[in-house]
Amino acid sequence: MEFPFDINQLFSERVTILDHTLVAGRKSAGRPDLQALITTVIDEIGRASAKAQQLTAPITSASKLQSQRHQVYLLKDGERNGGHGVVVGFLKVGCKKLFLLDRQGVHIEAEPLCVLDFYIAENVQRHGYGLELFDFMLQHKNLEPVLMAYDRPSIKFLSFLAKHYCLTQSVPQVNNFVVFEGFFPNRTAAQLRKVPLKKQDGEIKPYSLMEREVIRQEQRALPWPFAPPHTPQRSVSSQCSHSLSVGSSPSGAPLRALRDNRDKSPQSTLAERCRARRTSSLNRAQQGFP
Repeated sequence: MEFPFDINQLFSERVTILDHTLVAGRKSAGRPDLQALITTVIDEIGRASAKAQQLTAPITSASKLQSQRHQVYLLKDGERNGGHGVVVGFLKVGCKKLFLLDRQGVHIEAEPLCVLDFYIAENVQRHGYGLELFDFMLQHKNLEPVLMAYDRPSIKFLSFLAKHYCLTQSVPQVNNFVVFEGFFPNRTAAQLRKVPLKKQDGEIKPYSLMEREVIRQEQRALPWPFAPPHTPQRSVSSQCSHSLSVGSSPSGAPLRALRDNRDKSPQSTLAERCRARRTSSLNRAQQGFP
């Protein structure tokens, strides 16, 4: 890819490693003008990659690189474009926390280095630039390609991995990442962590009005002090059951005084008459009256 400025002046090395600082060597450090040109290059190659992959939006841009801990390996050919150089392609990598499945279907948590974007300009493909760039990254990271994860690799990229690195047998995953045979056995226990199984849900609490009422009735049947406190209800049946429950409490005297101040219904008057009749009959029996 050609640009209207000197690529060799901007990128002194054949492969330049860029991170969130957008600094390409000492020359561009503290130079806002040069960093603006680097931003233009990253944005342009990111759009070209998205177009080649038929994506709706670029996944590589200068703003995204500044906000993420990723790295971009940028490859140039300094002899093209009349000696001003051209950008041949780029490779973006970064570590991501992934939940993966091994061959036995066990969920594994890992944070491998991932290939997030890979692009070589169409007019210079099949010239060995892709292999040169990928090998440079592997040597810089001191890593084998089987230990990496690949985010949504294209058919062309999968063919590239199979041809140059013999990566053909992938382990099926439920996300967009691809890992190959050898990813799990060749990693240490510290790099992999089995995800514990999800705990079974507890008992479902009843939420219907009928089930709530049944629970209240069962709680009222408990002897004091195990029975929970009750709030006055508006219904007549609730008032009767409330008066019976509070009568068994040690603090029944204040509660009875409060109960006497309430409006007496016909049912409560009848209950008081029955109670008075039983009390009178009991007193007469104790005094020896027939």
